[in-house]
Amino acid sequence: MAANTKALKTGSHGIKMSLGYRITDVIIYTFMGLVGVITLLPFLYIAAGSFATDRELTERAFFIIPRVWSLNAYKYAINNGNILLGLKNSVILTFFGTIVNMFLSTTFAYPLSKKHFRGRNFVLNMVIVTMLFSGGMIPTFMVLRAYGLYDSYAALILIGAISPFNMIIIKNFFQELPLELEEAAYIDGASEIKTFITIVLPLSKPVLASISLFYAVGYWNDYFNAMIYLSSADKYTVQIMLRNIVLKASAITDVMMDYYDSNGAPPDKAVKMATTVIATVPILVVYPFVQKFFTKGVMVGAVKG
Repeated sequence: MAANTKALKTGSHGIKMSLGYRITDVIIYTFMGLVGVITLLPFLYIAAGSFATDRELTERAFFIIPRVWSLNAYKYAINNGNILLGLKNSVILTFFGTIVNMFLSTTFAYPLSKKHFRGRNFVLNMVIVTMLFSGGMIPTFMVLRAYGLYDSYAALILIGAISPFNMIIIKNFFQELPLELEEAAYIDGASEIKTFITIVLPLSKPVLASISLFYAVGYWNDYFNAMIYLSSADKYTVQIMLRNIVLKASAITDVMMDYYDSNGAPPDKAVKMATTVIATVPILVVYPFVQKFFTKGVMVGAVKG
């Protein structure tokens, strides 16, 4: 008994852990740390390559810190494409699109979370059908054009105004909220709308932040829909602008070398890396602000049966 007691150590949370458990924790944390490093290395290489010269990208297969720093790729991206305009357009589209998506998703999910809602199962089945089948690209294009929505951000927002999958996640979260809170609000004279705004939404910050992040990333990375439904160059999103920049970079010739600094014109590979960084960093900056809600939302969904 005394030997077993000596073999036990108190963990950081006051739980006694044996030597075997501690070794297992070290192995798990080491493995997860290696996975994290492996996941991070490609992005570090892309970021470093965007500042590298043509010679270094040719000679070195992989590096994290370039020997010679060059801003040629970013100069080319800024001078040969309306990248700032694209960033502004993407920010506007992402902001308003996410607001519309969240408004429609939450207002649709709330009544469906009520078990007494008549026709609830029928509506849910219709929602599930839309996850499996769609009208198709050509009919969608014809409808948007008939309603005068072609070449507008409204077209990009309305075709994906509600994600059935995200809506169902919100609905399931609403169902897990204590019913007693809503009943207490009703007793105090609150209406359904007031209860939804003052009780349900504040308690649903984790799932709302998580789904908002999903919607925002979807709009920011959207390329195909913007290419189809937008025709005006001044409305192009950052993804379209970056595509045009990459296409121009592939046509760089030796005659253009002297236009840049002593390191020469940026290679096609460096421009691709620079555009990847430009497209990734803005939406990546948003994540720390919703991280705690995102993590909590994932954990809440994981522990509920």
